[in-house]
Amino acid sequence: MSTQQWDPEQYQRDAGFVAALGAPLLDVLAPQPHERILDVGCGDGTLTAQLAAHGCTVVAIDSSAPQVAAARARGLDAHVMDAQALAFETEFDGVFSNAALHWMRSPAAVLAGIARALKPGGRFVGEMGGHGNVASVVAGYAQALSVRGIDVSLHNPWYFPDCEEYSALLRAAGFNVEAIELFARPTPLPGDVSDWLNMMTQTFIAAVPPADAARLVASVRDALIPSALRADGTWALDYVRLRFRARKVA
Repeated sequence: MSTQQWDPEQYQRDAGFVAALGAPLLDVLAPQPHERILDVGCGDGTLTAQLAAHGCTVVAIDSSAPQVAAARARGLDAHVMDAQALAFETEFDGVFSNAALHWMRSPAAVLAGIARALKPGGRFVGEMGGHGNVASVVAGYAQALSVRGIDVSLHNPWYFPDCEEYSALLRAAGFNVEAIELFARPTPLPGDVSDWLNMMTQTFIAAVPPADAARLVASVRDALIPSALRADGTWALDYVRLRFRARKVA
């Protein structure tokens, strides 16, 4: 059971860059006014609103009720739903997902549901964390938790595949993989890395008693200084992204 919770205001303040960096993915999807599009993992609806601005009909889902409420406040058709158990049948021309799929630890179930949701020939365009994404953060928690006698693998909420692994999953779900790439994207943070850690790594933090949480985050922050703290005092993390375009076999 994930302990990860999302606060829309905090997310916009400390991770607004996620939608900004994902915006070019909309051009890959190339939504058309007559189409029906599903946004999987919509968050606060920033990119969903941009999809809707193309004139297509957009349905958005996210597992976070506060994020869905923020998306609805934008006037979007958003629903609380687990993407690992999608309830749609052959109704979408396209599926879009940005920075969400790596939070779903049952990728085969996610892809099976997306395939069911798409019409024959429908396209699926996504970007997610890929193999090596924030490896420095995972290593920092591995070290900090190991000295506490805790196995980091039991608390890692992320799934970061490489091209070969994810291509195989897409094909098994009934997709033709038209393009897929893994690329490094070192990403500046708007504030201190501890803000990012407190927002994005709640599952790791929950591995220790609440009284130890601040010390745990501080130790990981210290471990990140050599690789992530830049000379000008700003922080940047070792993001690696997996971007793909696939089409449901007709």
